[in-house]
Amino acid sequence: MTTIRRFTCNDLFTFNNVNLDILTETYNLPFYLQYLARWPEYCLLAEGPGKQAMGYILGKAEGKGKLWHGHVTAVTVAPDFRRQNLARKLMNMLEEITDKVHNAYFVDLFVRVSNSVAISMYKGFGYSVYRTVLNYYAGDEDAYDMRKAMPRDVRKESVVPLTKPVNPEDLEFD
Repeated sequence: MTTIRRFTCNDLFTFNNVNLDILTETYNLPFYLQYLARWPEYCLLAEGPGKQAMGYILGKAEGKGKLWHGHVTAVTVAPDFRRQNLARKLMNMLEEITDKVHNAYFVDLFVRVSNSVAISMYKGFGYSVYRTVLNYYAGDEDAYDMRKAMPRDVRKESVVPLTKPVNPEDLEFD
């Protein structure tokens, strides 16, 4: 049985099995602690029998005006627990928090353009490519900025794709 609950500081010592995947972006301890302190509602852990970490999601709320949105900083599931809809459940919870708690216009995320499996998964969750961000990742790899409109964006203006790529320094948010 899987339990999805809020992340705690102690969880930082239990999720190595989740972070060992080559496509998972890992961060330093202060980065995770900043998210836990500033956006605890967006820090969720999927936990299995024996309190084994199965996956997690980190996010935040940011922007101003019609750019007010939820952001998926990281969502990852340990290889042993994939294909069980955990990523979908975690994403659904983040989207619900974005809609119900923050009343935001959209959710966005960045994904490597080479990560076709993740791109396909996000498209299946209702996300679309909004724009390309040049040299976003180390090694000069580009990213797709993918978005999904929330109910507040009735006309879905936040997801109309841009035609020209942008540079990381041109992004509106941190």
